[in-house]
Amino acid sequence: FFFLLDFLMASSFLFCYKIHMLPITIRKRTITANELRFIKEIVNKNWDKGRTNISKVLCKEWNWRQPNGSLKDMACRELLLRLKRRDLLELPPSKSSRRIIRRKPIEKPSVDESPISGRIDQLPPISIQMVRWTRHEPLWNSLVHYHHYQSYSSTVGQHLKYIVWIDKNAVACLGWGSASWSVKSRDLFIGWNKSTKEKNLHLVINNTRFLILPWVSVKHLASKILALNAKKIFADWLSIYKHPVYLLETFIEKDRFRGTCYKAANWIHVGQTKGTSKKGNNHLFHGNIKDVYLYPLRKDFRLVLNSFQYQN
Repeated sequence: FFFLLDFLMASSFLFCYKIHMLPITIRKRTITANELRFIKEIVNKNWDKGRTNISKVLCKEWNWRQPNGSLKDMACRELLLRLKRRDLLELPPSKSSRRIIRRKPIEKPSVDESPISGRIDQLPPISIQMVRWTRHEPLWNSLVHYHHYQSYSSTVGQHLKYIVWIDKNAVACLGWGSASWSVKSRDLFIGWNKSTKEKNLHLVINNTRFLILPWVSVKHLASKILALNAKKIFADWLSIYKHPVYLLETFIEKDRFRGTCYKAANWIHVGQTKGTSKKGNNHLFHGNIKDVYLYPLRKDFRLVLNSFQYQN
C-alpha cells in the first residue's frame, strides 16, 4: 500500500513539474496549460484515426494555415511529436513504424549525353520548363541524383523543379524551396526584425539546386538560365502556391565555387553564413561557410517584404 502511495505521489509530483514547464513555444505557437488540455481532448477523440488525422483536426480547430490557405499539417505534426518527447502528451502508435517503407531506387537517367558546346547565340533557343507533378519530374530527380555534388533528396514543403532544354536535350536543372530561417546578412539587407520575418519569410525562396549537366559547355549559359528562371518563377509560384515571392536567395560554398554565374546574372553578394547548422534548439558549428547571394524580383522589394499585405 505504501509503495503504491509513494508511486502515486511521485507521479503526481512529476505531472505537476511538467505542467510547470508551460507555457512553451513550438513552431511559433505558444502552448499553455489550457492549450495542452485542448490538444489532449482532440487526441483522445481521434485516437483510433491516427496521428495524421489528429494533426489535421487540430489545424482546423486552430485555423492554423499557410498563406495559401492549406493546413500547416507538417508544423502541427512536429508540435505534437515535441510535446510527446517532453512527456506532456501521449499519441497513438505511428502507422509508419508498423511497416518497412522501401523506396524505389532512382534509375540512371536515359538521356543523350552527346557533348553540347559553342556560343550561346549559335545554339537553338533555350526553353525552361517547370516539371514538378509532370512526367519529366523523375528525369529531374535522376539527373540531380547522379550529376549534382549534393545528389537528390526529397524536399518537404513548398518547392518547384525546372529542367532547361536546348532543342530536345536537357542541359540543366534548377530546384527552388523555402527560404532559410537564420541568415543575418539577408535580414540586414532587407531590414527585417524578427516579427516581420516570421510574417513574410515565405515571400523569399531558396535556389536549392542548380546543375549544368557535365557534357554541356556553353559560355554564359548558366547566367542566361538564371535570368530566364527569375522571370518565370514569380508567376509559377503564385499560380501553384497562391502567394507571391519577391526575393530569391542562394548559398555558394566558398571552397567549391566562386559564384561567377550569379554575379553575371546580377545577383547581389550580401555576406556570408556563420558556418553553423541547427539541430534541435542548438546551433552546431561545421565550418562550411557560404557566400549569400540575393536577387530581388522587384525594385521595391524592401517595402513589400516589410509590409503585411501582398502586392502584385
